[in-house]
Amino acid sequence: MSKNNNTQKIVGLGLFTAIVIVLQLMGSFIRFGTFSISLVLVPVVIGAALNTVLDPLFIFVLWLGFVFGVVVLLSGDAAAFLGVNALGTILTVLVKGTLAGLLSGLVYKALENKNRTLAVAVAAVVCPVVNTGVFLIGCLLFFMETIGGWADGVGFGANVGQYMIVGLVGANFIFELLFNVVLSPVVVRLIRIGKKEV
Repeated sequence: MSKNNNTQKIVGLGLFTAIVIVLQLMGSFIRFGTFSISLVLVPVVIGAALNTVLDPLFIFVLWLGFVFGVVVLLSGDAAAFLGVNALGTILTVLVKGTLAGLLSGLVYKALENKNRTLAVAVAAVVCPVVNTGVFLIGCLLFFMETIGGWADGVGFGANVGQYMIVGLVGANFIFELLFNVVLSPVVVRLIRIGKKEV
């Protein structure tokens, strides 16, 4: 690998890391329901689409997902859970971000030779699905008693599962999914067009 290529990868990783941090902090001000939205899934998918060829070990997207998790922890977005079970919160937040990056990268890589636009679109679906899915698994493993109390407090009674889907993740997930599916393919296409013109 050439020195120039290594420099480009390091600069790209730094730029994408900064974008992830800024978007997550900006997203912390936008709330649908209980939690803030994750605008950061878009650069994770874009990072997967632009870097899986250069980075077959997926270190780029693993790093972006991990940074996403760290920023969630540091921004206070996970504060409601940290007081209940700090280790469970840290594990859930870091694993969901890291897996969202890894699996979107794997999906992109698997489909890229068939159709790159389709690969980006499917990766854009996988990223928020994994992010939300791992969050829900973390809730089941570490926070059911607390969430049961929340559900009862807002009128869901014993319907804790319904509360988790509707009250905790519903509107956020739909917004994140639509935002990701619409924006990620467009941005990747624009970047590729820009690269061809340079």
